[in-house]
Amino acid sequence: MHCILPSPCGPLRIEASPQAITGILFLDEDVPVLPPTSPLLAEACRQLNAYFTGQLTRFTLSLAPAGTAFQQQVWQALLTIPWGEQRSYGEVASAIGNPRAVRAVGAANGRNPIPILIPCHRVIGANGSLTGYAGGLERKRWLLAHEAKC
Repeated sequence: MHCILPSPCGPLRIEASPQAITGILFLDEDVPVLPPTSPLLAEACRQLNAYFTGQLTRFTLSLAPAGTAFQQQVWQALLTIPWGEQRSYGEVASAIGNPRAVRAVGAANGRNPIPILIPCHRVIGANGSLTGYAGGLERKRWLLAHEAKC
């Protein structure tokens, strides 16, 4: 099941199983709003809207991203990055106990199926540069600026 939520970053397709959010996709074209068809999707929309208005800094949704054991480990580490803060790929690699896995962390970050809720936008280059973002660098820049000002 899924719904389409308008957002400042463009329309978001939110996907869910009956128990958990499984994906968020940034859509590059305008599509009609598709209202939530379950209480879980309705709550996801409510929390995302509160995030976008600066009223929510921590999500409390059940998440079920599909990925390898390594990817799951990286995504769990991303969930520990506080609102408004950033970490480098190297810092995330160290946090999972594998400081030499910087490129693998970058690849796992890029495959995050639940952006925003799993805050892969908070991972930046070692020199502070905005490097790669599956949703596009403009969205990453917007999300970081939004969190910095709220």
